[in-house]
Amino acid sequence: MILKHSLAMSASSFAFAAMAAFSTAANAHHFTRHPLGPLARPAHVEPPFHMPAGGTWTNLKNGFPGPTGPESMDLMTDGTVLMHSWCSVTWWRLTPDKKGNYVNGKWTQAASLSNYRPFFMSSQVLPDGRLIINGGEYDATSEGNCSASWTNKGALYDNVANTWTSVSPPAGWSNIGDAQSVILAKLPYMLANCCTSQQAIAKISGNNVTWNATGSGKADINDEEGWTLLPSGKIVTVDANKGLGQNFSLTELYDPSSGTWTAGPNTASNLVDAGSHEIGPGVLRPDGTVIWFGGAPNNNIYDSNANTWSNAPDFPLSGYDVADGPAVLLPSGNVLVEASPGVFNPPAHFFEWDGVNLTQVSDPDDAPNDTSFQGRFLLLPSGQVLYSNDGQSPTLPIVAVYTPTGKPNRDWKPKITSVSATLTHGSTNNPISGKRFNGFSQGAYYGDDAGGATNYPIVMIKNNGTGDICFGRSHDFSRMGVAGTKTTNAQFDVPSSCETGASTLTVSVNGISSKRIAVTVN
Repeated sequence: MILKHSLAMSASSFAFAAMAAFSTAANAHHFTRHPLGPLARPAHVEPPFHMPAGGTWTNLKNGFPGPTGPESMDLMTDGTVLMHSWCSVTWWRLTPDKKGNYVNGKWTQAASLSNYRPFFMSSQVLPDGRLIINGGEYDATSEGNCSASWTNKGALYDNVANTWTSVSPPAGWSNIGDAQSVILAKLPYMLANCCTSQQAIAKISGNNVTWNATGSGKADINDEEGWTLLPSGKIVTVDANKGLGQNFSLTELYDPSSGTWTAGPNTASNLVDAGSHEIGPGVLRPDGTVIWFGGAPNNNIYDSNANTWSNAPDFPLSGYDVADGPAVLLPSGNVLVEASPGVFNPPAHFFEWDGVNLTQVSDPDDAPNDTSFQGRFLLLPSGQVLYSNDGQSPTLPIVAVYTPTGKPNRDWKPKITSVSATLTHGSTNNPISGKRFNGFSQGAYYGDDAGGATNYPIVMIKNNGTGDICFGRSHDFSRMGVAGTKTTNAQFDVPSSCETGASTLTVSVNGISSKRIAVTVN
């Protein structure tokens, strides 16, 4: 795993140390490189790139209030965003305003973790609406004082009770670290051990989490690799620890029906930086193709229908790659990605892939100081993208909203097939069913190190008189597979704060909203 942080710092004082060492131990590679600084600086720090046309960035009116910078963020099923303050116990909830506007949203502190202070960890929203986190490349002895640990700790968050419960690791796992995770199509939560070739499936009953081994036949350790869920229900990954130094990369496919990995076809060009083992994210698009960004300056397309790889355009800026970094499927079908030159070097720039062209778009404010691994994306129900960098000095902590251009194909929209026309504020477990409730993609991707999947229905109720929006907390999804044609069943709770009267109800999945259904809230 990449030791991005050899962190010895507090929230108010950052100790900088440049480290570049590569060693091998316990079947895992440890590349120590202090990301806090000094990051390699260009001779001339250019201003953020601005494209007159295209998507726009807007900083949140209220800055992130955490004791350290923003890190992991997940869209809870009540429409709020839960964001972690790295190497601390503190979590913060961003609640949009009454019109569903996140730029005007307010932060409130959520319950604090009791068992550890992670950084670069796995996170997934579960089908029952709760959040699970596992591992962390770092753990802190006190707020902000990170140390590399590849911890095997974990926790389960109940968004209704606002409580965390500690989660034990799979038997025999001494590490989880900056590991991959995914919610499989038929609902199980699957987790990797960063430092071995092990994976496990969680069985979750209440607050009790037990594990069963899966993933036999994995050709290399899981370190630095990302998992992309395919329409077939399988997972595709690009090996980051085997077959390096060639003009292609090896790939593998996981079949949940057998619990095994098998070799996939080789990529068309090398996607892995051989020195650091870093690789970029692979984003599934509605046409069944995956754009996979390289940790080396190559990009590829995986056709999941034909099971073939081909070259995609390189970034239009020489030497740019995604040696760890975020990408997200926009409602239009374009893919937004953050890239930077080489491994852990600034400046960062942003690009959109439309299936043919890779085009540079505008940057958020602090891009000249950033490198790609510091960023995170999250699709919002509004169709916008929430972006954060981690604010590690000398970067500024930025939380901003990207408003893209373009509209979704109407055939991509969720379709509500069943919901009651009369709802009661304060009620729970209201049934709702529909098509395309899990979207065509997981939404946001990073690889290892972070989550951000949003392939589940978010229920929004808009009052006809005031135009105010309340979010109905959705839960108990019957499936989580992407690009499926089957009906997904779910339930939702109507908050007691929801305004009564004539209203309309919509479902948003990955930022794409359904047609409005007339309802009355009593």
